[in-house]
Amino acid sequence: MLWHIANTTVRTPYRLHDALLALENSPLNGNLSGKEQENAFAALLHNEGVLDAPRVQAGEDASDLGRKWRVALSQLGFITPQLTRGTENGMIDPALLPSIQHIEELSGRSYEITPNGYRLAKAEIITAQQECFLRSLAIYTIPSIMEGNYKCEAFSPLHFVLCIMRDLANNGQREILTFQEFALFVQTSTPADGLDLIVQSIIQFREGREQAKGKVRAYDRVIYNKVAARIDRKAATLNDYTDLSFRYLKSTGIFRNAGRGIALSPSRAALAELLREEEHPKLSSEDYLSTLWRGSKLPTDNAAASYSVITDLAGRLRKRGILVDIPSTTTPLPDLENIRHTFEVYVLQLEEQEYANDQSEQLDEIIAWLEAIPKRGSAKLPNGETVSVPQGEAPAYLEWAVWRAFLAINSLSNTPWEARRFQIDQDFLPVHHAPGGGADMIFEFEEVIIVAEVTLTSSSRQEAAEGEPVRRHVAQFLESTNKPVYGLFIAVQIDSNTAHTFRSGDWYLPDDTKLSLDIIPLTLSDFKDLLVSGRDRMSEMPNILRQILIECRAKANQDAPQWKDSISSIVQHASNNKML
Repeated sequence: MLWHIANTTVRTPYRLHDALLALENSPLNGNLSGKEQENAFAALLHNEGVLDAPRVQAGEDASDLGRKWRVALSQLGFITPQLTRGTENGMIDPALLPSIQHIEELSGRSYEITPNGYRLAKAEIITAQQECFLRSLAIYTIPSIMEGNYKCEAFSPLHFVLCIMRDLANNGQREILTFQEFALFVQTSTPADGLDLIVQSIIQFREGREQAKGKVRAYDRVIYNKVAARIDRKAATLNDYTDLSFRYLKSTGIFRNAGRGIALSPSRAALAELLREEEHPKLSSEDYLSTLWRGSKLPTDNAAASYSVITDLAGRLRKRGILVDIPSTTTPLPDLENIRHTFEVYVLQLEEQEYANDQSEQLDEIIAWLEAIPKRGSAKLPNGETVSVPQGEAPAYLEWAVWRAFLAINSLSNTPWEARRFQIDQDFLPVHHAPGGGADMIFEFEEVIIVAEVTLTSSSRQEAAEGEPVRRHVAQFLESTNKPVYGLFIAVQIDSNTAHTFRSGDWYLPDDTKLSLDIIPLTLSDFKDLLVSGRDRMSEMPNILRQILIECRAKANQDAPQWKDSISSIVQHASNNKML
C-alpha cells in the first residue's frame, strides 16, 4: 500500500487558484471534454502564466498538459469530473448524482467550476486560499469514487496524519513527522493497520537513527530499501510522494515546516485539535461528491468552536505582548469569523516580523538562493545543506530572495509585508510571483525609497516586458512621497536596450507633466556580491546602497553598454569595502 494526496501533475497547490481564475473567465468552464479543448486549456494556462509550456508557444499539441491539470482540479473537487461515459453532451448522469440538483452553482456539465472552486478562485489572500484547501482535504477520502485505484478501507489522509501526531505526543515524542518518517511509515499505512503499530514503528525508527549517529544515511538507506521492497516500489518514489503530500497538507495552513518534516502551525493548533476530535464521515458516493464540491464544513463554522479558537489565538497574542479583547459568547458567527481572521493575521504578522529580524543571521542561505535561482537549480550552504529551486517557481523565488536580502539589512521603515507584493505561506515561502499592476517590492528607508523589480527574462524581450511597467511603477511612488525614489531593476543579465530605456527614464503624467526617474539596472551577480560584502557592515548598508544609486545615476549620460560597465564597476568597488 502506498498513497499520496492529490495529483503529481500540480506540485504547487496554490497554482490551482490561478488556474481556476483563468478558467472562470474563459469559455472553457464546463467545456473541457476532448483533445481540442484540453489543448485549448493548456494554451490558456500558458498564456495566463500559470504554467510554462514551450509546446504551446511552438504551436504544438499540449493536450496532455490540459488533461493533467483538469484531473488535478477535479480530484480535489474544484471542478466536476467526467464520471460517466456516453451521456448526452457529456452531462453527469443525474441518476448517479441526484444531489447535484441541490447545488445552485452547477448546471450538470462535466468539468465546470464547483462552489469550493469559485471560493478558491475568488480568494485573494493566502489564508483564504488555505481555508479552501482545508475544506477540500477535510472531506478528501481514499479510496473514493474519485480515487478508485486504492484497495483499502476508506480513510481521510488529513485526519490520519493529525491522529498520528497526537499519538506521538501522547508517547512523549515530538509532535512532528520528519520527511523520512512520513515516507516510510505514514504513506505506506492506513488507519486499518492500527495507529499504535504505526506510532511504535516511528519511535523505533527514531531510536535507531539515534543509535546510528555518524552512520544515519546508511541506516536510512537500509530501511528505505526494506520498505520499498515490501511494497514493490522504488525508494525514490517514497520521497516523491512524500514531497507531494507535504505540499498539500501545508496548503491547508494546519501544518508548517519543521526542518524537512512537518509540524502543526501554532496559530492553527486549536483548529487542528477540533478537526482531530471529529469522526471522519462515511458518505455515499453522491453525498461525498456533493460535500467535496461544496467544500466540507469546518469546526469553526460552529459558533462555540470558533469562539474556542479565538480564545486560543488571543492567548498566543497576549504572550507576545499584544492585548486584544475577547468577544462575548453571544457574538454572532459572522462577527466571530471576522475576529478570528483578524487575530490570525496578527499572529502571522508577528511571526513574519520575527522572521524578518532573523534574516541578518541567514545571509549564507540568502546568498545560496541567489546563486541557485539563475541556474534554476541548487546551491550548497557552507554547512553542507542544499537549497533547491522548485520546478517552475524560479521567478517567485527570485523576488523572495531579493526581499530577504533587503530584510537582512534590517533598516526598513516599512513592515516586511508592506515591502513585498507577492504572497508567502506560513513558512514564509513564496506561493507566486507578485501580480501585475504594481512594483514587485517597495523598500522604504529613512532617507530613500527603493522600488525594486526583478526578472529572469533576457535579450530584447526584457525591454519589451519590463521597460514600460518599471518606469510606470517608479513614477507612481515618485508622485506620492517627498523622499528620493530610486528604481532598482535586477536581472541575471541586463540587455543594452533595457539599460538604454532606463538611462533617461522620463515619464509623462496625464496632464503632460514630466517626471524624471532614477532607475538603475543591476545584474543579480553584482547584487549578490554587494550583499556578501555587507556581511560585517549591515548597519552601513543603507548609506552605501544610496551612494551606489547616486553614483550609478551620475553615469547615465553614457551609452547603454558603457553605462552597464560603469554600474558594475561602482558596485564592485563598493563590494571591495572601498566605499565608506
